[in-house]
Amino acid sequence: MESSGGGGGAAAWQPQEEGLREICGLLEQQMAPTSDDKSMIWQKLQHYSQFPDFNNYLAFIFAQAEGISVEVRQAAGLLLKNNIRSAFKTMPPANQQYIKSELLPCMGAADRQIRSTAGTIISTFVQIEGIVGWPELLHALVKCLDSNDVNHMEGAMDALSKICEDVPQVLDSDIPGLSERPINAFLPRFLQLFQSPNTTLRKLSLSSVNEYIMLMPTVLYMSMDKYLQGLFVLANDPAPEVRKLVCAAFVQLIEVRSAILEPHLRNVIEYMLLVNKDSSDEVALEACEFWSAYCEAELPPENLREFLPRLLPILLSNMAYADDDESLLEAEEDGSEPDRDQDLKPRFHSSRFHGSEDVEDEDDDIVNVWNLRKCSAAALDLLSNVFGDEILPTLMPIVQAKLSATGDEAWKDREAAVLALGAIGEGCINGLYPHLSEIIAFLIPLLDDKFHLIRSISCWTLSRFSKYIVQGTGHQEGHDQFEKVLLGLLRRMLDDNKRVQEAACSAFATLEEEAAEELAPRLDIILQHLMLAFGKYQRRNLRIVYDAIGTLADAVGRELNQPTYLEILMPPLIAKWQQLSNSDKDLFPAVGMLYINSTAGAQYDKEFIVCCLDLLSGLAEGLGPGIESLVSQSNLRDLLLQCCMDDAYDIRQSAFALLGDLARVCPVHLRPRLAEFLETAAKQLNTLKLKETASVANNACWAIGELAIKVHKDISPVALTVVSCLVPILQHPEGLNKSLIENSAITLGRLAWVCPELVSPHMEHFMQSWCIALSMIRDDIEKEEAFRGLCAMVRANPSGALNSLVFMCKAIASWHEIRSEDLHNQVCQVLHGYKQMLKNGAWEQCMSSLEPHVKDKLLKYQV
Repeated sequence: MESSGGGGGAAAWQPQEEGLREICGLLEQQMAPTSDDKSMIWQKLQHYSQFPDFNNYLAFIFAQAEGISVEVRQAAGLLLKNNIRSAFKTMPPANQQYIKSELLPCMGAADRQIRSTAGTIISTFVQIEGIVGWPELLHALVKCLDSNDVNHMEGAMDALSKICEDVPQVLDSDIPGLSERPINAFLPRFLQLFQSPNTTLRKLSLSSVNEYIMLMPTVLYMSMDKYLQGLFVLANDPAPEVRKLVCAAFVQLIEVRSAILEPHLRNVIEYMLLVNKDSSDEVALEACEFWSAYCEAELPPENLREFLPRLLPILLSNMAYADDDESLLEAEEDGSEPDRDQDLKPRFHSSRFHGSEDVEDEDDDIVNVWNLRKCSAAALDLLSNVFGDEILPTLMPIVQAKLSATGDEAWKDREAAVLALGAIGEGCINGLYPHLSEIIAFLIPLLDDKFHLIRSISCWTLSRFSKYIVQGTGHQEGHDQFEKVLLGLLRRMLDDNKRVQEAACSAFATLEEEAAEELAPRLDIILQHLMLAFGKYQRRNLRIVYDAIGTLADAVGRELNQPTYLEILMPPLIAKWQQLSNSDKDLFPAVGMLYINSTAGAQYDKEFIVCCLDLLSGLAEGLGPGIESLVSQSNLRDLLLQCCMDDAYDIRQSAFALLGDLARVCPVHLRPRLAEFLETAAKQLNTLKLKETASVANNACWAIGELAIKVHKDISPVALTVVSCLVPILQHPEGLNKSLIENSAITLGRLAWVCPELVSPHMEHFMQSWCIALSMIRDDIEKEEAFRGLCAMVRANPSGALNSLVFMCKAIASWHEIRSEDLHNQVCQVLHGYKQMLKNGAWEQCMSSLEPHVKDKLLKYQV
């Protein structure tokens, strides 16, 4: 495909008729609904993309091909955008110039789709090379905005709104050759367009200004009064999409620039109360975000207090299911109906993380669509945490009235009231406490309500009171209530409705975490219900049973590792494994990651695999060596290695967590592929993207340490490679996850403990930063093992720590108490050894440089 222009510059390029016809034909075929072989067409388009001027053809078709449908022109434009994104750097400058020159007139095209696609391509160029590479663009945009031609104005605003959304900082930067920043020219024009009679221009100009609230360029700060006046004028705009953006502006301002709104706060709150009941759900949803934003910004509660009697009823009203809520349809799902592939939405399961920082568990939400109902409940939750019991006098009469509403038609009100009780379960716990026994007694029968959604929300609300339910078991009444809740949730786990199954399983997992050893006497009945659920559930909810089994193993620990319980638990799990074909998507977690092949990148599979890996980790922790029967009957080791190498970050994170857990309880099964596991884990620490993949690196680092203390000298081949990766983490901890730094220090110590002869020759390079990290770690067995490594290294190479002695003393002083007598004695020997080595006042000089509290701590080591 050659151009007929003979290389005479961008302006001279002309397409050949034959090439033009062929590419248009392919684009038409690709879009035809009956087209059979899309992959063949795609391959041909990819073949053409090898030619240097293929993108010129696409630009020509998009911009000026006569007699071609808008759909084909748009398809050419979107393909061009993708090519610019992927191959801009290899595109000849003359071709770039040609494409840009064709795009600019498209901003004024008669067809809105062409204008919009042009805006998308222009924004892509700006994302890649900024404004500097396209000086004509700014002039063209200003000219279009000032033209008074609606098409040109809309086209320019479309491009600008996309630039403001994707790369707002580009317009707020100094550009060589320009006397002022581009945003200084555009912002006054945006504010002017707030008054346009054209809805699209009002919407695009407002969304563009909103993008600068966070950046707050000088020109916006100086025009703030005009911006706020504009917002108050647009507050009553007839177009819901404009009112939604007004609400979004106030939400952003309260989050990051609350001082600006302070003089107008009463008016803003009054407006938000009004639009929280807007006829458009999208506007009401955006308005509802304001209450959460206000609470999270920790602004003075008194500004909101007087509005609570009006706000709380609105929130409660909006917490009822809307008539068109998709959950109302989904709630009718029969539990025996097999799941369709499209039902298998990913569960937002948070992967296991080994470290000192707990990852906060999100409440399991049943459908992952954010809507007015959920936003209202979240706002009520936050308000209850800010105002506590003072919201109860307003709220509880409404809740009680809704709960006592009878008749089938009032079920949505009853359901919303149960949701409200759960939402305030944390913030208002003091005021609710005297009545909790009654509230729980009221909720237990609702687990058997005729309406599915009342049964499912009752599960969730009861789970919010788990701590109280478990605390009450010390007296007979509380013990009986705990039994009723436990049995009620187990009963609902076997509900015929999928939604209720899911809610009950999630609520049970929450109760498990609180109850812990309280569950031990009831393990028999719990396991029987879990196994019944295991046999009853369809694919989607099976994952939650896996989670519940894993949480149970975590909660009761070694209690589970008894023949009676293993006889209930193991046969169904092993039977499930033996039933499987290699292509089965529902692979049992013990081999759940079995489905790691070309489809592993799909979101459902990824979530499923992560869930499976985490169940196995829970079982490994709970069953201990008892998990060996499962591991030995599967090809888990090979599959786990594949997971450790997977492209998906979440899968690797959970895989390395499981690797560490298996290293603890059955390392013998990992030995045949030990070298590969260690090499793969070491690679996670040697990456330029360490900050982005910190959780993976953290778990890989922890797993290496766990392996080291189990396989001893067999770790030697990779010991120095790992040390060389850990040292930079300790030397440059800025911005890194605290757990990664701690685990790096512990793993380095464990390697030094098992291979002191390999690690100690290099100790002077890392002693200082390593000791600083060790001194930050709390007392525990892992810290003990790290200090055993320190002592082993010092014995092997005493001079290696001389220059870092002060830091070593501080690390030793960080112990509250070394419980191991053996380690305590080793530390004493180390300190006495240096005291004898340092003559002529050198030891005293070292001691004098320590802070008094450090010297006091060292007294227990008799130095």
